[in-house]
Amino acid sequence: MESYKITGEYIQLNQLVKMMGWSENGADANSLIDEGLVKVNGEVELRKRNKIKPGFVVECDGQTVLVE
Repeated sequence: MESYKITGEYIQLNQLVKMMGWSENGADANSLIDEGLVKVNGEVELRKRNKIKPGFVVECDGQTVLVE
């Protein structure tokens, strides 16, 4: 499991997907989320701008990241 340290209070889910390199751009990140391929804390998440805060675990295509 990787970790990703955010600088503010939260990061939007679509931004995190893009920053992790799981998508090439924001539109691809939104598509992955729309297709139900991204999980937050073990649950499929369809809200692109969901606020991801420290302690959250995000999964996509067999890759996992812990947000710090």
